[in-house]
Amino acid sequence: MQTDDEALRQSDPVALELPSHSPPANSSTDEASRLLYTPAAAAERLTVGESWLRRKAGQRLIPCTYVGKHLRFTEDDLRTIVAAGHRGPRNRDQTSRPGRRRRTRR
Repeated sequence: MQTDDEALRQSDPVALELPSHSPPANSSTDEASRLLYTPAAAAERLTVGESWLRRKAGQRLIPCTYVGKHLRFTEDDLRTIVAAGHRGPRNRDQTSRPGRRRRTRR
């Protein structure tokens, strides 16, 4: 005995074809990159203060998106903010000034 779905597949194979305007298979990553975060949500994801995020965006020091007058952040904006803040380890020799020694009392 056939179920309704099996009968539909056999009788109308065109109905099962994907439409030509369907999104590609990797659309979940595309959707995530197009997702917009509010300043509160972006600050929570970055674990920074919302006021810091708003201030830096207002000064145009970090990437952001304005939708009308509303401030928003994309996933790419958040990645760029994190990458811009990355600092590598310091070499101990580079932290001191060459040619200057600390004097000790005798």
